[in-house]
Amino acid sequence: MVNNSPQRFDTIHTVETPEGVDLFADLAGPIPRAMAYATDLAIRLAILACSGIVALLVGKTGAGFWLILSFLLEWWYPVFFEMLRQGQTPGKKIFQLTVVNEDLTALTWSSSIIRNLLRAVDFLPFMYVFGLLSLILTSRFQRLGDLAAGTIVIQKNPLAETGVLPNTSTQPPEWSFAEGEQDAIIEFTARHQSLSVSRQQELADILTPITGREGPEAVNYLRAIGNWFLGAR
Repeated sequence: MVNNSPQRFDTIHTVETPEGVDLFADLAGPIPRAMAYATDLAIRLAILACSGIVALLVGKTGAGFWLILSFLLEWWYPVFFEMLRQGQTPGKKIFQLTVVNEDLTALTWSSSIIRNLLRAVDFLPFMYVFGLLSLILTSRFQRLGDLAAGTIVIQKNPLAETGVLPNTSTQPPEWSFAEGEQDAIIEFTARHQSLSVSRQQELADILTPITGREGPEAVNYLRAIGNWFLGAR
């Protein structure tokens, strides 16, 4: 049965692994993305302003280097940082945002280049109107570059945001989990303050065939294992 109420507005992006375990992440909305972009823009403008002063002192040669620097900052600044800093430009790092592929795997060079080259289209007709409309109208807050590249922007490290483990017991798992499965349970545990009770039960019930538990019992069981994975003893 499909639940047509709050799930339609859920900002949790879920990906099912081949093992049947859901990985999930918080999608970043237009406001934090705009703030991160404004921060990166301020950094680029500051670099251009400082280098422009130096270029004026050097003369025509300096002007040529300044134009090259302008091109690199406009088109390759985001690509460089996204690929060498795990999907984070300085602005995204400040606001704890990360660019990943839609399946939550790490960003690739081709995806980063595509999503950033298409900023020219997102900017149309002026001031990123197309990009803003795309962010608002798509269910995963994707601008046109994201849609073309198959990327999304997510909130980084929810455990660092809350800093609080769920108040429940801690116990080791009854069987071995693969690394991806452990990550899924850790994510589930770390997000206990941002997920509704019904959403937590829905996710926990997915593992009922494995855990043999349903509803609140399944939630508490996964939290206890998650606490154990996170080092609580």
